[in-house]
Amino acid sequence: MIVAVIPARGGSKRIPRKNIRLFAGKPIIAYPITAARDCGLFTRIIVTTDDEEIASVARAFGAETPFRRPAELADDHTGTNEVTAHALEWIAGRGMQATVACCIYPTAPLITRCDLRRGYELLISSGKSFAFSAARFSFPVQRAIRVAADGGVAPFFPQWIERRTQDLEEAYHDAGAFYWGRAEAFRTGLPVFAAHSAALVLPPHRVQDIDTLEDWEHAERLYAALQIADSPQARV
Repeated sequence: MIVAVIPARGGSKRIPRKNIRLFAGKPIIAYPITAARDCGLFTRIIVTTDDEEIASVARAFGAETPFRRPAELADDHTGTNEVTAHALEWIAGRGMQATVACCIYPTAPLITRCDLRRGYELLISSGKSFAFSAARFSFPVQRAIRVAADGGVAPFFPQWIERRTQDLEEAYHDAGAFYWGRAEAFRTGLPVFAAHSAALVLPPHRVQDIDTLEDWEHAERLYAALQIADSPQARV
């Protein structure tokens, strides 16, 4: 059994009701649910939430909400791996064993069914415990600078600040879209960012972390541009 787990608690603070806020006309959680449905891989698509309104919206777009997430797993400090493990344990307690799971973030509106399929294929072909979405930093992290309280600046890594860009190793970051993993890896709390994981690098125009309203607006602009680029008129 292959299971999608979408963690969507109700207590978002920086963007209130973030997980069901309208994004380009639909609740943002609708996009990852739709991608999960369309990719054709999942036996079950479960939204784990502590919030009845979120649960109702999730069901309207085709996901299951078979349980309410316990309060101790719905605070600001609970990791998504713990939430995914809880969902897998809930399933196992009812006689159903998942072999592979994918934790998909509810605020990943740029995700596609192809991304999910490619992530699954990478997990299987690599033999790794996890496969997650990543993106390349557009500027060398080795040449990052800090701005002090007095307005002065200093390099984070003085030994690299004068190096040419082409002489520095490329760096990548978590794209915050999905995390494929073997069920046992989730259940045992294996860390994602380690040698037993593989990264599926997504193009920068389909990666946007959404933590602020400015992030949200930028993601909507990216989404609108992608819709135009993918339209039949753009391909003639």
